[in-house]
Amino acid sequence: MNHQNLIEHTIAFVKKELDGAEGGHDWFHIERVYKNSLLIANNEDVNLLIVSLGALLHDIADSKFYDGDETVGPNRARIFLEKEGVSSEVIEHVINIIENISFKGGNKAQKFTSKELEVVQDADRLDAIGAIGIARCFNYGGFKNRKIYDPEIAPKLYMSPEEYKASTAPTINHFYEKLLLLKDKMNTSSGKEIALKRHQYMTAFLAQFYDEWNGVK
Repeated sequence: MNHQNLIEHTIAFVKKELDGAEGGHDWFHIERVYKNSLLIANNEDVNLLIVSLGALLHDIADSKFYDGDETVGPNRARIFLEKEGVSSEVIEHVINIIENISFKGGNKAQKFTSKELEVVQDADRLDAIGAIGIARCFNYGGFKNRKIYDPEIAPKLYMSPEEYKASTAPTINHFYEKLLLLKDKMNTSSGKEIALKRHQYMTAFLAQFYDEWNGVK
């Protein structure tokens, strides 16, 4: 099968798998990460097929929707790629991207590194910040019925992956526990450049949010 047909099959598979998914982790999230991955890859020496498949399959079954089970996504991706006749070398690389892309509180060491992972990871992190990042953050908070903000509950930094997964903190706290940290965790020059602009947008949003919360003109 040629690469274009494989990508088309993968897109169709992902759309079907994510039908009805939570709004911040649906097909449109995948599509944005895919497009940003290709954009970043323009300035990197990477295998575009692996970048494309990694981006399209990275959230095929996010563990937060499967009681924290991190094996569901990689397993589904592997079964699909094997059925498509993809080489074992490419499959293993894509699975490694899926297994190592997540933030998980920012305190879990990656067991795998590659330029392809760096590209897809940057693209995924870009979708967690800026205007879309803010929208996704509050959408997920509403999905989990969390408070928007509670001045009495301080953000908890340096959480373990287990604490991060179990957190039920107000949505605003997530900015400090993850979103504002991502700018300095970008891998590529393109990712860093885009992240800076989106980071500044979030800090302006938070300043406005607190003014409105506290009744400041």
